[in-house]
Amino acid sequence: MDAKEARAPRLFDEVRRKLRVHHYSLRTERAYLGWIRRFILANGRRHPRTLGGREVEAFLSRLAVQGKVAASTQNQALSALLFLYREVLGVRLPWMEDVIRAKRPARLPVVLSQAEVRALLACMDGRTGLIAQLLYGTGLRLMEALRLRVKDVDFGRNEIVVRNGKGGRDRRTLLPASLAAPLQEEVDRARVLHQRDLAAGFGAVWLPHALARKYPGAPTEFGWQYVFPALRLSVDPHDGTIRRHHLDDATLSRAIRRARLLAGIDKPVSAHTLRHSFATHLLEAGYDIRTIQELLGHKDVATTQIYTHVLNRGGRGVLSPLDH
Repeated sequence: MDAKEARAPRLFDEVRRKLRVHHYSLRTERAYLGWIRRFILANGRRHPRTLGGREVEAFLSRLAVQGKVAASTQNQALSALLFLYREVLGVRLPWMEDVIRAKRPARLPVVLSQAEVRALLACMDGRTGLIAQLLYGTGLRLMEALRLRVKDVDFGRNEIVVRNGKGGRDRRTLLPASLAAPLQEEVDRARVLHQRDLAAGFGAVWLPHALARKYPGAPTEFGWQYVFPALRLSVDPHDGTIRRHHLDDATLSRAIRRARLLAGIDKPVSAHTLRHSFATHLLEAGYDIRTIQELLGHKDVATTQIYTHVLNRGGRGVLSPLDH
């Protein structure tokens, strides 16, 4: 192994450490490490300290011109390199501040009709079917639903508390009455699984922001357990502890893909499509856009207003002269 290769693992270890100090998600950690690795390989395995603005701009340009990546992908690569130089290498480079981020084109979200939603959900069952109903019935993001803790489901008030949502904000959303009973059954199954884990010497769930140190008994309390726990124990990549994580998001994605084909829906459908459909159908029902903004957890109402452009009757309720 030469000196260049010997330095790379230590650099990646430091990037990983810094990301975890700043409480970045595991998904972001993997993405940033991937972009930094590609950047180093694209420049002949040279250390980033020896590279500059010319190499960064060339790398980002190749992504756009040769790789034809989306603007969001190019911006993610730039964010990874900014983090590397600012937080890990401690290098304040003016040219990094001036790099222009690719402008994301305005896209209308894919929205299912109510009939298409019914057809999709009818082709799903079990836990994935319940989660899909939860996404459409509450407007939760996929990871917000999978990371839902038992203590944050209030059956008495028919509401769900979303902790540390996008932007680090908490919010409340409704709990559909039709989901109360099946969700309670899911909680009961999680309780049995948790008791089994405790008997086997496990049962401590992962807690964010050093809460485990502040409240030593919390990780084993049932209220902190996931509503949708994984079927198997696994090794936590953060600290190597064997614990039970939440259900893998890929499991739900595969179930939605199968249901879409069975339902004969030609539109591209993902878990986020159900969130889009939730907001659009509430607007169609006449609910106030500020209420919908609060349920979705949007910081700016302008983000919520995009759903006015996908209503069946048009953003302003305009009727075509051909239909008169």
